[in-house]
Amino acid sequence: MSELGPLDSGFMELEDSDQHVNAGIGAVAILDGNPGTRAEFSARMAERIGVNPRLRQKLRRARWDLSAPQWVDDPHFDLGHHLRWAALPQPCDERTLWEMVATVMEQRLDRDYPLWHCTIVEHLADDRWALIVTAHHSMLDGISGISLFRRLCDPNPDTPVPSHHEPDGGGDGGWDWRTMLADGLRLPIQAPAALLRTVRAAAPLAWNAIVPESGSSLTGPIGRQRRYTVARVSLAQVKRIGAAFDVTVNDVALAAVTAAFRAMLLARNEEPDAETVRILAPVSVRTTGADGMLDNRVSAMLPQLPIQLDDPVDQLRSVHARMSEHKASGEAGAANSILSLARWVPFAPLAWAVRTALRFPQHSIAGLATNVPGPTRTLRMHGREVLEILPYAPIAMRLRTSIAVLSYRDHLGFGITGDYDTTPDLDLLADTITTTIDRLLDRCP
Repeated sequence: MSELGPLDSGFMELEDSDQHVNAGIGAVAILDGNPGTRAEFSARMAERIGVNPRLRQKLRRARWDLSAPQWVDDPHFDLGHHLRWAALPQPCDERTLWEMVATVMEQRLDRDYPLWHCTIVEHLADDRWALIVTAHHSMLDGISGISLFRRLCDPNPDTPVPSHHEPDGGGDGGWDWRTMLADGLRLPIQAPAALLRTVRAAAPLAWNAIVPESGSSLTGPIGRQRRYTVARVSLAQVKRIGAAFDVTVNDVALAAVTAAFRAMLLARNEEPDAETVRILAPVSVRTTGADGMLDNRVSAMLPQLPIQLDDPVDQLRSVHARMSEHKASGEAGAANSILSLARWVPFAPLAWAVRTALRFPQHSIAGLATNVPGPTRTLRMHGREVLEILPYAPIAMRLRTSIAVLSYRDHLGFGITGDYDTTPDLDLLADTITTTIDRLLDRCP
């Protein structure tokens, strides 16, 4: 057994606070050929389930939430609860696939069972099929999710697969009493300075999170239904842009997102001013070698996107400057320190405080944008080549749009999620992302 950390538990509270929210994250893999028969697919998946014990564990909550929820083995684990087969209606194209992805991701995972699910989608056009993999955000983040997907694929002889007996990051295995003793002796000396640094860095983060920005249609109540679409760009082209303007791949992706939000607001006859779009940008704090641990190891920054600018190069340079400023401020480190300190707080008051905070509607953050590095080599599943992997990020807390970016081989995929009723213009976001990359390429020296 192992307990959920504060952030892991927070995703459970997020879902419990709003009946319209599904806190599941996912990946959509498009593969060539066909998945084979149900019996063949199920047998192969049963072989791969042993990659991590978490896949056979479910959540057990304490009475009155006096202690943190725990992962416990499901004594009646049945793979059949986690596999669903579906086929696309005519014309079996990608638009119908995106509609199915939205429908699948609207549905909450059943907490009576381990919190993951696979939907096998047959008969995608051009001799392809798809696999929609869903897991609750309390179980994993983007980095660990992609690591899990890789380990569900066929083993690569050149890539060692971690043993499924390794610690999963939630228990107390592997504690070094000497290190703990040394840390305890240093704590009275180091704690005051560390606390002061954390407070200084966290103050702007807290201010940005609670102070309302100028209103727009990007925030507001959401319903239960979702829309989903995808934008694809060449990773080589994005790297070329980054090298030409001395910025990162993430900067280029955020500049394209900036242009997309600007286009959406203009199409809605709203003025894209400098304070309209502040986004939640998760930042991984996962250490090397911990990518297979199924938990959440992320912090966050809250940058404003320069949507008041029209020129894509100006947007790119401004995004780079703003992200550099946020990184230098220690904002992400402060948020991570707060989460670390929260582990020492009794669970019950922490859970009650989170629930109370979630009852108050937020007006500051207009969207989510997250970037996850994916596999660089071609993956295969049950002998079929994985042609693409596209990400899905949920929406919640009045954020009506989320954009997840995932690299795979030589492409970046932008998975765009929106509230069904209030974001009917997701295709505009996708089209603007691709055209912005083209415009930046044309401006490369």
